[in-house]
Amino acid sequence: MIIVVQLNTNGVKLCNYSQWNAVFLSQLFIFIPNYFKSTKMKSVNQRLFHCKDEELPVVLKAVAFVFRRDLVDFSAFSPTFTEAYATDFETRVTTVCDLLEPQSETLAKSIITERYINTMTGLIQPINRVTGYLNLAKKNLNITPTAFGLTALRQSIRFGNVEGVIDNLHVVLENIRTYKTPLAEKGLTDEQIVFLTAAFSTMAADKQQQIEITSHRRAIVQDNVLLLNEAYRQAAEISSIGKILYKSTNPAKLADYTFTRILKNVKQTGRKSSADGNTTLPTEK
Repeated sequence: MIIVVQLNTNGVKLCNYSQWNAVFLSQLFIFIPNYFKSTKMKSVNQRLFHCKDEELPVVLKAVAFVFRRDLVDFSAFSPTFTEAYATDFETRVTTVCDLLEPQSETLAKSIITERYINTMTGLIQPINRVTGYLNLAKKNLNITPTAFGLTALRQSIRFGNVEGVIDNLHVVLENIRTYKTPLAEKGLTDEQIVFLTAAFSTMAADKQQQIEITSHRRAIVQDNVLLLNEAYRQAAEISSIGKILYKSTNPAKLADYTFTRILKNVKQTGRKSSADGNTTLPTEK
């Protein structure tokens, strides 16, 4: 390719269309292979399932259970659905559950949740005392419990809002440091401040550990997308045949093989479990 260089009246080189085309083509030759490489990687790592990571094991276990229950009907429909097929699917489901529901992480999350509850319960009396000292110092400070951050903190504790407790306790501690002298004159002690500070540090550390557990689980999902996709694909295959078998004969079993119904049941169960584990803590006004 011939590149023609022209000079303007000031002697500055000008790039004509031939040169521009050469540059464009050279960049295009670099871009195209990289684009297809990137597209291929995205397709390989593309998730086939659209539910949340923690919902996938529950969905797969639900399908595995009803498939094992109805294996005779499936085998009569097609020789594809053998005992070996069922065992292979169950093994794959177990592997997925071990990946996404590791016992060590499940135990760690349970311990953190219990510690959250204990820490928040332990905060009730101390913040009520701070409220009392603030009211006694009202003549000098003229600050309401709401402005001090105590009302929001109390509400966060009452409804088990961990993020709210951490954020509002931080605000209260900052205000205690600012107005420590007048509050100390009314009875606030260093020991009480140390207790509140330790509670904040404990909850913040537990929250960070929860974030790390979640991040680790996401990394596991990304590293095992092919395995998760294959388990989901097999579950989808089973469900599609289940719909054929029971669409006009058994509405109850049909629902067992309908992904939207299965996922709805999973979410309802998750909400119920969350509600059962969400302790509403009493707080004094």
